[in-house]
This record gives sequence, C-alpha cells and structure tokens, in this order.
Amino acid sequence: MISGIITGLRAIEKKDIQQMLEWRNSPHLRKYFREYRELNSINQEKWFENIVLNDKNTLMFSIINLNNDELIGACGLCYINWIQRNADLSLYIGSGTIYIDEKFAPDAGKTLIRYGFDELNLHRIYAEVFDFDISKQKLMDNLGLKLEGTLRETHWYNGKWNDSLLYGILGSD
Repeated sequence: MISGIITGLRAIEKKDIQQMLEWRNSPHLRKYFREYRELNSINQEKWFENIVLNDKNTLMFSIINLNNDELIGACGLCYINWIQRNADLSLYIGSGTIYIDEKFAPDAGKTLIRYGFDELNLHRIYAEVFDFDISKQKLMDNLGLKLEGTLRETHWYNGKWNDSLLYGILGSD
C-alpha cells in the first residue's frame, strides 16, 4: 500500500469492482466521468481484466480510509507515456457520493502525484476537468496543478456543450 496521511492507495482487488460499478453508475457521479453510459457487471469485469490487470499504461488504485480500512474511492495514472514520462491523473471519492471533498481527495491526490514523480520518475502529470466541475478544479489548484488551457465544447452535458480545462504539474514544480 502507498500511504498518505489519512488515505492509502492499494491495488484494486476483484472484490472492489462491484462497489466501483455502483459509484460509476451513480447519476450524481457519472456526469463527471468520460464514460457516459450505464455500465453492467460484464463491462466492469472487462475493465478490471483489460485495464487494471493487463494495461501497462494505466495504474489504478483503490483509495482506502486508513482509519478504518474502508474502500472510499479510486484513482490512477492513465494513458502513461513511458517515453515522454507523462500521465493523466484520475481520482474520485465514491463513498457517500462525496466525489471530491476537502479531506480524502487532496490526500489521495498528493499521494498519487508523489508516487508518480518519486517512484515512476514521471516528468509531467496532467488532468482534464470539465468546466462545470468546480470541485475538481479546486482540487487541481490544491494539488498544485496549473491551468494550462481550454479545449472548447468537448463534453455534452445538461443540454449544452461544455469546455474541458487542462491542468498540469511538472516534477520540477
């Protein structure tokens, strides 16, 4: 386990995927994810087998509350480019439909970024955040990621086109 102050990041276990499926299908949370459709258990099993177990360019983790060992969310470094040494940061807290909070999400994010730079020797970590996702924008600021640009009208949600905000942090920051 990779330990933060109040959260731990551990390999996703098969026993975690049913809970993650419920979080992914929650309408409250799904609007923040790239995956727009309702997922079934077969989708989740294939994700676990193809991405979690076999994709060398994605490292996903269960986020654990260190006080009680409860599964509270998921995070990862995705689309890792091992030559250019960069990766996309993914993170959410699903427990209690929190999504992004001021306690667990920042600790898990800092732990994941530290792991990416110190253990994986990444040069850059970036994230795409939808413009209506104020909680994730605040998290990016809290984690030290800088707003680098905007991709206009990339995401259809709530009857309109929304922009994607691109954030990034370098190992030297």
